[in-house]
Amino acid sequence: MDSEGHVCPVCGQPVATVVRRHKTLGAWVPKWVAGPCRNPGCEAYVVEGAGPEEPSRKEHQHTSTQGD
Repeated sequence: MDSEGHVCPVCGQPVATVVRRHKTLGAWVPKWVAGPCRNPGCEAYVVEGAGPEEPSRKEHQHTSTQGD
């Protein structure tokens, strides 16, 4: 892990570190990234309790190309 904390790229205020994950060779691997900015005066401000903007499951579902 980094010894330095994450900062907002817009206002430079410190932000929390959150864990995301991705799959590599069949195993889920953690990735620590900067969380949302909580500075109300910042353009990148995210309201406390608002969920992260992640793609919906429908965007990740694969549809079959075979006919019935």
